[in-house]
Amino acid sequence: MDTVAFGDLSDAELLACHVKGEPDAFGELVRRHRDRLWAVALRTLGDREEAADAVQDALVSAYRAAHTFRGQSAVTTWLHRITVNACLDRARKAASRRTSPVADTERLEQLIEPHESADAPAERSDLHRELLSALGTLPAEQRAALVLVDMQGYPVAEAAEILDVPAGTVKSRCSRGRARLLPLLTHLHPTGRDSEPPGRGRNRTQGTSVPPAAGPNDADAVKGGGGRA
Repeated sequence: MDTVAFGDLSDAELLACHVKGEPDAFGELVRRHRDRLWAVALRTLGDREEAADAVQDALVSAYRAAHTFRGQSAVTTWLHRITVNACLDRARKAASRRTSPVADTERLEQLIEPHESADAPAERSDLHRELLSALGTLPAEQRAALVLVDMQGYPVAEAAEILDVPAGTVKSRCSRGRARLLPLLTHLHPTGRDSEPPGRGRNRTQGTSVPPAAGPNDADAVKGGGGRA
């Protein structure tokens, strides 16, 4: 089966082909989802090397565990759950040491290398680095919830499925995380917090004022609006 034919298959069908022994099916699945998996890992861990290792660990785990997939969730949800778990494992192990800021260093290799636009490499912007640095001050669980909901735009219910926790727990983690990030990110607003028009950037449910997104790939980043939920 060639790549063109792969394009007509759903994620679940690709995974099934992989389980049956089709050598290129998993590679096509990774090609479809690696950018979002990479974004989640980078923003959760705040370090390129750690993120690359986490994604690699997650993809190896998914490759080996594909036969256990039962279709009770979307394949992309399953992949994100494995990736987030790999990130949380690394974050917990590194909790006692400070992670370095994201550097403009060597590109990733093979399947996990993201496609970066030369016109808008958001990971390299100063604002993005500040946001990642601020996220790095949060407990890993709060960080993962905020990355999924506020930065990746997942509905709370889907983020809860990825994190394997109740939706209320995701909301609570996001709320606490936003409250901790607010004093660290207020200065990113060009006119300052006090000059914001009334109601702008307000959390609909929590009433927390937060600065706007730090970059085009961080749509509604740490916005307090809860993604698409």
